[in-house]
Amino acid sequence: MSAGRGVGSDAVSDRELVVLGTASQTPTRSRNQNGYLLRWDSEGLLFDPGEGTQRQMLSAGVRASGITWICLTHFHGDHCLGLPGVLQRLSLDRIPHVVNVCYPAESGATFRRLRHAALFHEVTPLRERPVGDGTIAEAPPFRLEARRLSHSVPAVGYRLAEPDGRRMLPARLASLGITGPDIGRLQQQGWLPAQGRRITLEEVSEPRRGQRFAFIMDTRLCDAAFALAEGADMLVCESTFLQDDAPLAAEYGHLTAAGAARIAAESQVRLLVLTHFSQRYAGSDSQRFADQAAAVFSGQLIVAHDLSRIPVPHRQ
Repeated sequence: MSAGRGVGSDAVSDRELVVLGTASQTPTRSRNQNGYLLRWDSEGLLFDPGEGTQRQMLSAGVRASGITWICLTHFHGDHCLGLPGVLQRLSLDRIPHVVNVCYPAESGATFRRLRHAALFHEVTPLRERPVGDGTIAEAPPFRLEARRLSHSVPAVGYRLAEPDGRRMLPARLASLGITGPDIGRLQQQGWLPAQGRRITLEEVSEPRRGQRFAFIMDTRLCDAAFALAEGADMLVCESTFLQDDAPLAAEYGHLTAAGAARIAAESQVRLLVLTHFSQRYAGSDSQRFADQAAAVFSGQLIVAHDLSRIPVPHRQ
């Protein structure tokens, strides 16, 4: 468990979360508004770009060219006011690849107002993907899903799942004399003639569970939140309030640190990343968030700080 800034900051990973901002309604001296970039192999998913995201990207060493998806949970300002600047930056940098933009289907008019909030020559091709409950896209790197959450405005959470695969067993391959290009052929066609018989892929490999990532922002406790988090290797979850302010959390449709931890515990999450903190709390309150969550969730826990980098946990 950690509440420190340095968690994962020196790690190099093809799959990591770059935290661009951790404040909720308004920024503070130490916390920018929301912004999270998930680097997943060659894909870059930017979640909830709040005000100041462009500048935070520069501070974090994140290039606009790495963004392939923008995923908005809802259109409260702290989750979307950085969007116009990010979209303009994509075109200023003349990013040629398609950028998919996901948002709650009920809020299409709001998205289009933000998209055209400033006058500039739009170069980068955007693919709008209004979402509700269900699969958004399924491609070799992952399956991306959304579910409607319980908030005061239309809101969704996101779940990214890598397809399950198989892990080759070197000792078993060696015992059967399967080496070099034959391993690739075995993986491709599922069987190979060797030692006078048919060797199947199942004999020389074991199931490998794909990695899972979940992103849950403004919501009350609801079935959808638990479904999104189910078995996640990393859950990024709002924890706007401490337990003393639980009545405010219920009134405004938010979670406490303990509520986020309950989702993680009941969903068997491996790593819980707490974020989206109310401006009523000082940076020194990070340990209180950690302590209240740890009382409910016994897994790995990180209280996010701006510009930290958090690797997705390795496969078990």
